[in-house]
Amino acid sequence: QVQLDESGGGLVQAGGSLRLSCEASGRTFGRYAMGWFRQTPGKEREFVAAINWSGRDTYYADSVKGRFTISRDNSKNTVYLQMNSLKPEGTAVYYCTRGLSTQALGVTGYWGQGSQVTVSS
Repeated sequence: QVQLDESGGGLVQAGGSLRLSCEASGRTFGRYAMGWFRQTPGKEREFVAAINWSGRDTYYADSVKGRFTISRDNSKNTVYLQMNSLKPEGTAVYYCTRGLSTQALGVTGYWGQGSQVTVSS
């Protein structure tokens, strides 16, 4: 059973920064692509960012491109999401997940517990 443990959410003013972390249990972290999604009440979970197993390839939603950076440290079983220039519409619960590829994130059913990010205007 894989566990994804998130941390780093909180309250920040518009224009500020936060960094989310997601640490995975087990020994297979480096074999999987990782990603971040977010969800607001009444809406479907939406893709934010993804990174392949090696960290070489990254992908972003248009809404966060240029402001968010996804990275990973396979020696620490951890994926990060650095969020800069945050906007009020970035307020959401953020979830990390894994997949056999960046196109198959979340399919295995493993998700973090969610981190609340609130951006005040």
